Amino acid sequence: MRAIRIHEFGEPEVMEVVEIPGPEPGPGQVVVRVHAAGVNPVDTYLRSGLYTITPPLPYTPGADAGGEVEAVGEGVTGLSPGDRVYTAGALSGTYAEKTLCAEKQVFPLPEKISFAQGAALGIPYGTAHRALFHRAKAREGETVLIHGASGGVGIAAIQFAKAAGLVVIGTAGSEEGERLVADQGADHVLNHHDSGHLQAAHDLTQGRGLDIILEMLANVNLGHDLPVLDRGGRVVVIGSRGTVEITPRDLMTRDADVLGMSLVNLSDDDRASIHSAIREGLETGSLRPVVSRELPLAQAIEAHHAVIESSTHGKIVLVP
Repeated sequence: MRAIRIHEFGEPEVMEVVEIPGPEPGPGQVVVRVHAAGVNPVDTYLRSGLYTITPPLPYTPGADAGGEVEAVGEGVTGLSPGDRVYTAGALSGTYAEKTLCAEKQVFPLPEKISFAQGAALGIPYGTAHRALFHRAKAREGETVLIHGASGGVGIAAIQFAKAAGLVVIGTAGSEEGERLVADQGADHVLNHHDSGHLQAAHDLTQGRGLDIILEMLANVNLGHDLPVLDRGGRVVVIGSRGTVEITPRDLMTRDADVLGMSLVNLSDDDRASIHSAIREGLETGSLRPVVSRELPLAQAIEAHHAVIESSTHGKIVLVP
């Protein structure tokens, strides 16, 4: 089968298309024929070799996919060949024509959701749900600021937050991004290139302050986030590309919290609750994955450049 392989860490150009044997399922495992593979920022971090963990070389990148079950191993009872599914994690990587997964990494995909949309679910929607509800403990009526709301995680967070009755302020960096954020249901949209956007967000709460901030670039924004929180406010750090200096008194005077999160730390119960919420949202229509670009597998290099440079809105997927 065709797959992307990485034999050394580095720039996107280290990825190449190769022919490798297709996977066979062992006990508790599932082979999924990939119709679309999601491209996530974490894929680029892992490829660079600069992430907190590094996969053994060589490897096939990718954790998210939409496709069909091709084969199941001994002991798998909830899935059958031909089932439409999405993956949230993979044992062999999803930038390939087929991927090997543990049964707990594979979930039913409703008929009305395309395979490309299925490839946009695992990491973005899992991250958004965990940040809002597992970490920030978001409650109906609270106000949440979503930095970078035109990206995959940001769009998912808007949809989850609106369905839960939160007031949503979303930021984007272009007119196109602002329109997309508004289309997803954000109550207010700000441009994060405007130096006054955080004060504007604070003013939208009638000066009370923000209850929750979802932070995609903590090394740039965290020190500026804290002064616009309400008492008991929470910042959930979803992404960071370096170090940052903060003023601890901004936390102390507000009894505020800075919370980290990673899907790596999911318990089985957490995983089940996330994907139950995703399935319910897909069925009711409150969750609507946005795919901006579908590229051939051979254009994985272009896809990684686009993600690194933030030159796209919504989700990029690769089509084997």
